[in-house]
Amino acid sequence: MFSNPLIYFVVIPLLMLGGLALCRNIKQIRAVAVTGSLALTALSVWLLVDYLGLRAAGVDAPMLYTGSWSWFTPLNINLSVGVDGISIAMLILSSIILLTGSFASWKIEPHTKDFFLWLILLSTGVFGFFISIDLFTMFMFYEVALIPMYLLIGVWGSGNKNYSAMKLTLMLMGGSAFLMLGLIGIYYHSAPEGQPLTWDLLEIAQNDSISRGWQHFLFPMTFVGFGVLGAMFPFHTWSPDGHASAPTAVSMLHAGVLMKLGGYGCFRVAIYLMPQAANDLAWIFLILTGISVVYGAFSACVQTDLKYINAYSSVSHCGLVLFAILMLNTTAMTGAIMQMLSHGLMTALFFALIGMIYGRTHTRDIRQMGGLMKIMPFLAVCYVIAGMASLGLPGLSGFVAEMTIFVGSFEHADMFHRVFTIVACCSIVITAVYILRVVGKLLFGPVYDEHHLALTDATWWERTSTITLIISVAAIGCFPNFFADLIKFTFSPSIFAVIGMN
Repeated sequence: MFSNPLIYFVVIPLLMLGGLALCRNIKQIRAVAVTGSLALTALSVWLLVDYLGLRAAGVDAPMLYTGSWSWFTPLNINLSVGVDGISIAMLILSSIILLTGSFASWKIEPHTKDFFLWLILLSTGVFGFFISIDLFTMFMFYEVALIPMYLLIGVWGSGNKNYSAMKLTLMLMGGSAFLMLGLIGIYYHSAPEGQPLTWDLLEIAQNDSISRGWQHFLFPMTFVGFGVLGAMFPFHTWSPDGHASAPTAVSMLHAGVLMKLGGYGCFRVAIYLMPQAANDLAWIFLILTGISVVYGAFSACVQTDLKYINAYSSVSHCGLVLFAILMLNTTAMTGAIMQMLSHGLMTALFFALIGMIYGRTHTRDIRQMGGLMKIMPFLAVCYVIAGMASLGLPGLSGFVAEMTIFVGSFEHADMFHRVFTIVACCSIVITAVYILRVVGKLLFGPVYDEHHLALTDATWWERTSTITLIISVAAIGCFPNFFADLIKFTFSPSIFAVIGMN
């Protein structure tokens, strides 16, 4: 087992949990969190380099680094792992945001040890989810990633944190109930009659034994189950309240990584295993995701709380991910994965900056702030960069991802798809409105409160966090071919023959 490198994406967080339990002071807690996060980042980068080397050498298996170890024989449940280009991209995203979130939580209080214990437990679920190819263990890690959110928001959050934590938990658990029913249904139709049932994702896809009728029944359950976490309309209302009350690092992981489990699951499970239902029912969910894209952008325009602005912006951007996945073609799908990367990084940057500004001004209301460029120029410039990435400035990640999505979506020649693509494109204009409005009000013009002139700019750990995220956002924007090549191996002809896409 331990010869497989993927196992260490779970082992390292578990070792971090053990190390944190033994820590006696805040310096030791920080050391464990940063060291473990650096180890996970280094492991994901090594995995990326080795994966590209294997692909370049001609290895064309759907998943690499596969391994399976029996866990519960009566139900044929195994700890099965494997990754492709999309999985590796998500692992890199998760490790970077965990690392930068650790720096952003440098001064977290109270109960610092307990905070990091729950944060690392959440990360354990995230990493385990992305490496799993057994549906049961995937669902198990999915739940491990969701459960800590209640305490992280309820204990260390701000504002109406108890309401937000309970609302988030109830809605996500409701989505999990739908998902569990869908996965059980897939299991009982995972193999032809007379053959042993399996939870293995690749075996189920190869068996192709789920009838069209059962696909129509199970597809909505799995897509909605994952879509709730992806903030799909009308199941998105937990997201803004949860973001607004969560502490900085939790918001970063929540929007940057946790919401990506929704889009990843919709592709990896719902569409990959039930392609006929995806083709037949995609139009229903395209309408819902199209509403998410436009509704989220309009809602962000009328907010005055920085966190609510970014939270509704996340609803819009995550809606684009699901919108592109449902287009069922290579170009749009590639854009969806790049949008997951782009949004994960830039929204983590936004929430990190909002937390740093709030920690100094003690307000998130843009009506009570102004002239921050004069007071804290480093943080202000970083906020401008994050805003430009969000509205799609060329050279940054948002432009590459959104253009790929819209070009791929417009490949459909029928009126329905093209009209909804045009509607989704309108979100670009709306995004520019609220981003430029906030940048102008927050950063420029007269200083709202003269007492703010005494505020300090970013500390070294805050600069480390923000610069790392900015470099990552710029890397995707400047070198899109590298990330597109990483993703394209997943969309090889052999895979498309299974999932029925073009």
